Amino acid sequence: MLGQTPEGSLEQLVPERDFANLLGSRSQDLLRLTNTLSSPQVGAWTKRQFFLLYSEADELESFLDDYGARSNQSYAPVTELVASVRGFSMAGLSLEHLIRRLDNYQVLEAFSEVEADMARGDVSAARDWVQEVLLALLGEIRLEAKRHGVHHPKEGHAEGESGFPLVRFRLPMDVGLEDIDEEEQRIAEVASKYLQACTMLEEGASEVIEEPVDRDTFLREFCTEETARVYEATVHNLQSTYDTYICNTRLESADGRLSKLRGHVSGSLHLLEAATQLVHFLERHESEVRDDGARSQLARLAPRAQVSNVILNVLLLWAGRFMAQGRVLAEDLLPAYTNLQVLDVELGEGLVLHARPISLLVSIINHYATPVQFEVAGEICNAGSILEMMIAAGSKSEERRFRFRGDEHPLRDIALLFHHDLGEGGVDTLPPELGYLARA
Repeated sequence: MLGQTPEGSLEQLVPERDFANLLGSRSQDLLRLTNTLSSPQVGAWTKRQFFLLYSEADELESFLDDYGARSNQSYAPVTELVASVRGFSMAGLSLEHLIRRLDNYQVLEAFSEVEADMARGDVSAARDWVQEVLLALLGEIRLEAKRHGVHHPKEGHAEGESGFPLVRFRLPMDVGLEDIDEEEQRIAEVASKYLQACTMLEEGASEVIEEPVDRDTFLREFCTEETARVYEATVHNLQSTYDTYICNTRLESADGRLSKLRGHVSGSLHLLEAATQLVHFLERHESEVRDDGARSQLARLAPRAQVSNVILNVLLLWAGRFMAQGRVLAEDLLPAYTNLQVLDVELGEGLVLHARPISLLVSIINHYATPVQFEVAGEICNAGSILEMMIAAGSKSEERRFRFRGDEHPLRDIALLFHHDLGEGGVDTLPPELGYLARA
């Protein structure tokens, strides 16, 4: 029987005792899967089992959120437990996938035998630890279900009846990308972006951090959830660009360096996916969203010191090392697939190289994603940085002649921009070849 809400409300309140019946009905699949995964005969979980657990937890968490269980004292603990199972399952799936693909990725070939064995051992240990945490979380969910009078089935999970496929498909991420026929240009773009990603990940944990208090400080200052998601998205976009424009092309089959570079990207990506899930868990653990009971419960099941150790001393550490070991490949590929040229230009009468035209120049370089140097009166800077360009041009404001060094594609468009008065008449007056600047 549903309780009444204030007049005019579109929702009704369900008494906690009645909600237990709803929860019992919706949680049966997860509880059956708990039986299966908790069996001593199962051993190390497969990718399919990690994925099924994620899927069942995701479905149940959505149901609990629909009823506002996270904000109810009686049901907040079980909601947080289910949410934690979802996140840890995704981390386990990423690590299990990586372990199975390490040889195919060829990423460990760049390491010494000792380092390669260390990487395998660290990743495998992290994956086993994730499974242990999940077993503890599932055990606590069984206790919560019993506390609410939820019937616990005796049978296991019938995997064949699940509607969730194992394989995760994703459409190419090509929104906002112009079609460029030259495979060489895309390879140069990937190599350049790879080097940028290496530099970004160097800001992460590059050495083992032994003390838990030091790890906590590092996480707060340098690896928040927002930062972790930027790391993951950057490397994911790099892989997507590769798969969309380079995978299965003529050049990929002819140049073995390309598939190896992709292996370094993929190996790092799986580690960053897992890191994002665990950083999210830690930040939610500290959040006021969780009540004190749920926080202490999760702290016991997944101690903070253990979580931070896996994040920093395994996931981020090896993600950065996997990318760093592929740097030499990217550095070799970039000049091999870049037609380096020099472009000398001169400002037209009445023109000034101020913020607006500089932003257009930077947009051209970012569009092609290959490095370009800007030189004015002997001073050289990165033409892809609006700040460096502003400083260089501003410090030599009397100069009228400039030099650009880089790939022929961005230099061609830079020459067009100067020919059309740096777009000072409006981007709509620029030629069609520069149409992408109007959308920048």
